Amino acid sequence: MGAPLPLLLEPADLAGRLDDPQLLLVDLSEEKNHAARHLPGALHLPYAKLVSGAKPAPGLMPAAEELRRTLSALGVCEVRHVVAMDDEGGGRACRLLWTLEVFGHQRKSLLNGGMTAWANEGHPLSAAPARPLLSVFENEMNAAAVATAEDVLQSLTDPAAALLDARTPEEFHGKKIRAKHAGHIPGAKNLNWLDTVDRARNLRLKPDDELKKMLRQRALTPDKTIIPYCQ
Repeated sequence: MGAPLPLLLEPADLAGRLDDPQLLLVDLSEEKNHAARHLPGALHLPYAKLVSGAKPAPGLMPAAEELRRTLSALGVCEVRHVVAMDDEGGGRACRLLWTLEVFGHQRKSLLNGGMTAWANEGHPLSAAPARPLLSVFENEMNAAAVATAEDVLQSLTDPAAALLDARTPEEFHGKKIRAKHAGHIPGAKNLNWLDTVDRARNLRLKPDDELKKMLRQRALTPDKTIIPYCQ
């Protein structure tokens, strides 16, 4: 592999490195969309593999051993750099990146704009299925990367902590109910994750200065421990 890849990777910067054997391209788009077109060599990962699916909180992480099996089946290992993408603006891809962070895998990038930017900007596409290079992924979980319910309760009285609710304003204010209780955790600040996506730039993240302004307006500053949550 050449120079290290950044956490936020532009399609044009990836396009010239598709033949790098240490790259592991993982697509979390809808299965039918992936089957129709994807980056050459990209593997499909169903989003359901990254969440437990168990009620009443289906978004919890699966058991560590189950996640290790999922990552091993993809071929994740220390020498491979994972590039995650999806077709919805990065939400699913970022869940994979966070999962890798929890397991201490540092070689990872988000494809900025995902499949939307890649396809709309004329980069190569394929419909051929890719075959994973299986690995034995044995990393231990880093508990510090996961906030528990107890951590959230403690944050309510901690001035050095902040809660970020990434749902829609309707969910945040209890006008749309998708859980047992309406509303939000006391003290949380609302920033709809879709508002961080730039539709005029093929679903890339908005520029740094805009994102930083949005965070500052909500008192979500670098000196605080920020606990984001969604549905």
